Amino acid sequence: MLREYQQAAHDQTIDHLCNGEGNLCLQMPTGSGKSHVIAALTKTVCNQWKGSRVLMLTHVKELIEQNYEKLKQHWPNAPAGIYSASMGRKELDMPITYAGIQSIHKHADKLDLIDLVMIDECHLINHKDEGSYRTLLNQLKKINPYLKIVGTTATPWRLGHGLITEGDALFDKLIEPVTIEELISQGYLAPLRSKNTGHHLNVDGVKKRGGEYIESQLQAAVNTDDNNIKIIEETISRAGDRKAWLFFCSGVEHAKVMADLLNEHGIKTACLTGKHTKKQRESLLNAFKGGVFQAVTNANILTTGFDYPDIDLIVFARPTMSPSLYVQMAGRGMRLKSHTDHCMVLDFAGNVRKHGPIIAVSSPKPKGKGGKVVMKDCPVCYELVYNFVSVCPCCGYEFSKKEVRLYDDDIMGIQTDIVNISDWKWSRHISRSSGNEMIKCTYYGALNDYPVTEYFAITNQGQGGDIAVRKLAHVAHKAGAIEALKKDTIQSMAEYLNLPEHKPPTEIEVKRDGKFKKIIGKRWG
Repeated sequence: MLREYQQAAHDQTIDHLCNGEGNLCLQMPTGSGKSHVIAALTKTVCNQWKGSRVLMLTHVKELIEQNYEKLKQHWPNAPAGIYSASMGRKELDMPITYAGIQSIHKHADKLDLIDLVMIDECHLINHKDEGSYRTLLNQLKKINPYLKIVGTTATPWRLGHGLITEGDALFDKLIEPVTIEELISQGYLAPLRSKNTGHHLNVDGVKKRGGEYIESQLQAAVNTDDNNIKIIEETISRAGDRKAWLFFCSGVEHAKVMADLLNEHGIKTACLTGKHTKKQRESLLNAFKGGVFQAVTNANILTTGFDYPDIDLIVFARPTMSPSLYVQMAGRGMRLKSHTDHCMVLDFAGNVRKHGPIIAVSSPKPKGKGGKVVMKDCPVCYELVYNFVSVCPCCGYEFSKKEVRLYDDDIMGIQTDIVNISDWKWSRHISRSSGNEMIKCTYYGALNDYPVTEYFAITNQGQGGDIAVRKLAHVAHKAGAIEALKKDTIQSMAEYLNLPEHKPPTEIEVKRDGKFKKIIGKRWG
């Protein structure tokens, strides 16, 4: 059975397949269960449109295995096969094929007519009309001009190109059924906690290619005795009793050196590189999960397709210009754990300072483009305003300059307080700039607490409105007032929510931002 947000992702995608135009990208955070949504979509398409043929593509065998396994969980008798050279399987006689792009991209003729292609980690598709994915998709479109394409990713950007829907990109529409903040608040993900490290890697003078640091130059700058010893010693001093450490290094040689140093310091460590065979890799990772190794170092290996929930320490020893890589690395620590409620991140590479908290990562700008007027959502009321606006005309929120302050939990962009709630008041609110209606809730604590106001811009179009509706539905459900969403007007909705039988949360968790407080979590008694 799908979680509420997974069902929403499924339903919105099916609606697009029925009524929408163009190609859809589904943005879902790492750990949100994209593979479950892919499985449910596959089952619905094949059962609702009899005779449909579905192709699920991705770039690594681990994701093929995970996605195929989830399909079998949701649909044990699914008529599905796998086409992947690395897995030793080449099955193309089924209505559903889970395939590796490297294995299948030259064999469109063997696939025959495909109705739906789903692509996991779709941010890897080139914005230009080139590369393995684009070649295969173009060939499939020649066979079936009505081909539907749906992509899934946690990071819908590409270096040098910007958002996955910008320019001449493959995707035309982006939807985000759930955010990292919502998943943490609802107890589906564990937060990260980062510390301001004493040592910082210096990449001055390291040149870039394709928007990313050139690996040979990066490794030369980072992989030095002084850097490595300081990182290892500081990590050990801060780690305490943490049991599963994951190091992201700047290259293969750097990963090997870091593993040797950790072992010399009494931390049993494995080094994983692309030169390991499938069996060697599985053996090392199983030993890590079983506690034989306390740490694993790697270079460009364990960013996707690797899940070990009990990772409780991540070390960034690899600077990156890629926001996607940054989020993928951080995401390895956000699964719920058996022994602790969070994962520590030690960012020696300055990735947080460069890209911002993972709940608000700055997407890369399209190459050679500037001066474009863009819009932003107010984080308090979700009013859509111009990017240059400093004060929200709707609720008065003051936008701060892009700055990451190094709190213990700065990688989340969250520094929180708990406010005990005694009452709430719902009312209709009108935006001063757009004239749009909103519903507003004011939460009251003790006599000496300032009230905290939350705006739900449910009439706004686009992503901001979708998020507001989801948040309001969650609150109404918890308060026993879900019927509020069926009311004809916002005024009647507010009146219904104000009825005494609809109880407010017992406490709210708020993030301070100057004189404002943004609500990031609620708990009912």
